Amino acid sequence: MNLRKYIEIIDDFPKKGISFKNITTLLRDRDAFRETIDSMVEKLKDRDIDYIIGPEARGFVLGSAVAYAMNIGFIPVRKKGKLPGNTVEYEYELEYGIDSLEIQEGAVEKDAKVAIIDDLLATGGTVNATAKLVEMMGGKVDTMLFLIELTDLNGREKNGDYNVESLIKYNI
Repeated sequence: MNLRKYIEIIDDFPKKGISFKNITTLLRDRDAFRETIDSMVEKLKDRDIDYIIGPEARGFVLGSAVAYAMNIGFIPVRKKGKLPGNTVEYEYELEYGIDSLEIQEGAVEKDAKVAIIDDLLATGGTVNATAKLVEMMGGKVDTMLFLIELTDLNGREKNGDYNVESLIKYNI
């Protein structure tokens, strides 16, 4: 199945010059959504993964579906202040400032093998910060898996120490 045809391209959103890749059109098509999840599971099936980790919000949608299909647990990573209880935080730089992500303390056991799943790999900052959180807890990032990769933004290079996979690649 050509998943690319289910992704709506919206030019000049959220600001002029950006070509937004809208995956909600893919998610609402049951066959395209199933194909997406099945393709992600196929890429991970021989990797002996303990957990799927997904950053909010679209990483929740894709990651939890993959975790369910693989019969393993799902761990959310959220923006600061969104998780209850004790958390581990990692700050990272954006183009115009600093952001931070959190994971619940103890969510990843020492030496647990994880795959991080998200909808889009652009500059790689969010997934890299997610990987650092996993490593701070003693876990090991086996794979970073994306529905879409924007190859011109070099997110793969920023995360060159990891196994990076994507289903669809776009040049911007």
